[in-house]
Amino acid sequence: MALHQALIEQTDDAFIFSDPNGKIQLWNHGAELLFGLTAHETIGQLLDIIIPEHLRRAHWMGFQKAVASGRMALGDKVMTTRFLHRDGGKRYADMRFNLIKDSDGHLLGVLATARDSTDRHLAERALREQIAALTSAQEAQNRP
Repeated sequence: MALHQALIEQTDDAFIFSDPNGKIQLWNHGAELLFGLTAHETIGQLLDIIIPEHLRRAHWMGFQKAVASGRMALGDKVMTTRFLHRDGGKRYADMRFNLIKDSDGHLLGVLATARDSTDRHLAERALREQIAALTSAQEAQNRP
C-alpha cells in the first residue's frame, strides 16, 4: 500500500472525493465511521446519500458554482453542517472542501474532509439557549 493511500485509509477523519458531477469516487474508513456507510455502498452514488434533503439545493448550487469557477467560495474555512447517518439520524460535522486538480490545472473533483462535531454543536446550542433564557429572565426582572 502506498504511503498516501495508507494515510487516507488509516485516519479517523472522513475523506470523501467526488468527481465534478458529485459522484463519490473515494470513501475512506473515517467516512465509514462518521456516516455509517461502507465504501461499497457509496462509491458511484451522488453526494445526496449524506445530505439532508432540505440542504441539497444549497449544496448543489455551491458545488456547481465552485466547479464552474474553479474556486471554493468558503476558501479554506471549516463549515459545520448537518449530515445524514445510516441510522437515519441527522448529525453535525465540521467539513472543509478543496478542489483537486491535476498537474495541468484541470479539475479532477472535490475533496471533503470531515469529523463529527455533533456533541460540541449540541452543547453549544444548549448553552446559547441557557444564555437566552437567563437574559430574558434578567430583562423581565428589570422591567418596572
